[in-house]
Amino acid sequence: MKPSVVEIWVWVLIYGGLLGVCTGLAAERYGLVLGESLVTWGSLVAALGVLLIYLRSRMRE
Repeated sequence: MKPSVVEIWVWVLIYGGLLGVCTGLAAERYGLVLGESLVTWGSLVAALGVLLIYLRSRMRE
């Protein structure tokens, strides 16, 4: 995979994950069980984006 494609995925995953966390926190406020799963999955997606940053730093040009 090309480094430019990895860079695009990094930001999509980080921002998408953080959006999921924020939406989940707002849903938890109203007592919805869906909020907990959104926070969990959003955190995992954002963590995957951070992992891709590390992998991108190890890629050769």
